[in-house]
Amino acid sequence: MNKKFQNIFFIFGLVVLCIMVYNLDFADAWQKIQHAGYWFFAVVILWTFLYIFNTAAWFTIIRSQTQDAEERKKVSFFWLYKVTVSGFALNYATPGGLMGGEPYRIMELTPKIGAERATSSVLLYAMTHIFSHFWFWLLSIFLYILTQPINLMMGTMLAVVFAFCVSAIWFFLTGYKKGLAVRVMNLVRHIPFIKRWAEPFVANHKEELDRIDTQIASLHNQNPRTFLTVVLLELSCRICSALEIFFILLVLLPSVNYFDCILILAFTSLFANMLFFIPLQLGGREGGFLMSVKGLGLTLEAGIFVALLVRIRELIWTAIGLLLIKLDRKRNK
Repeated sequence: MNKKFQNIFFIFGLVVLCIMVYNLDFADAWQKIQHAGYWFFAVVILWTFLYIFNTAAWFTIIRSQTQDAEERKKVSFFWLYKVTVSGFALNYATPGGLMGGEPYRIMELTPKIGAERATSSVLLYAMTHIFSHFWFWLLSIFLYILTQPINLMMGTMLAVVFAFCVSAIWFFLTGYKKGLAVRVMNLVRHIPFIKRWAEPFVANHKEELDRIDTQIASLHNQNPRTFLTVVLLELSCRICSALEIFFILLVLLPSVNYFDCILILAFTSLFANMLFFIPLQLGGREGGFLMSVKGLGLTLEAGIFVALLVRIRELIWTAIGLLLIKLDRKRNK
């Protein structure tokens, strides 16, 4: 990637990270880290392994699109792991989520496999990452029904979430079969203030967008086993990430149930993603934790404890991701 753009991504992420850290209550944070003890370090280290799931999913997509042995050697798993961590760091710090990490990933990958395949692989991975969230929320509905009592209000909410998830899964499956780049750009053409840019862009890049859609569709239509592997890797990452909540709650509740941790994660991530436009999902994530633990009969203290430690973990990994961008820039000098 051009050094100028690497600097822009790094500086932008660093500014947002500093703002987030400035708003942190250091005394309260340090007190809770001390209370958590070695479990907090287990939470931070856990994400070293969870990012392997994410990297493996993206790596599988790239390998499925790249048949040439020499080109495959250009994209090593370790290098892709660094780009994955940095991409998620930028997504955490960017309003709108995908507005930061995805352009960064495309620009890093383009010199190795070309712009079209880089774009299609990043779009495919982003689609699969979001797709797995809907499956995770859908499966969590059935887990809730099997493990928790249901009243009228909760039953209504579960029905709404079920309809929402099924509709979204149908939309993504259609996108996988027919491609999504042209459909998304045609939608963007009708958005005020953006359509002036989008219309000439679509007209000038029609052939490239069609080829990207062909590559997106090929993963689902021609490589169903690869498609299933990628989805299962991402879904497994969602399920395993509940270990973070499990480790933290063990400090307060030695008898904590892992199924409850999955439900807390599902509800919190659903609520936080509804507020995708907020950097680091500030407030949304904390509110989701508080409502989910209360709904499962846990104390508000437990919700605050989990929310703060998860927030600190996110800040640590955001800093690590930004540092990897800086180190990569120095290596390329």
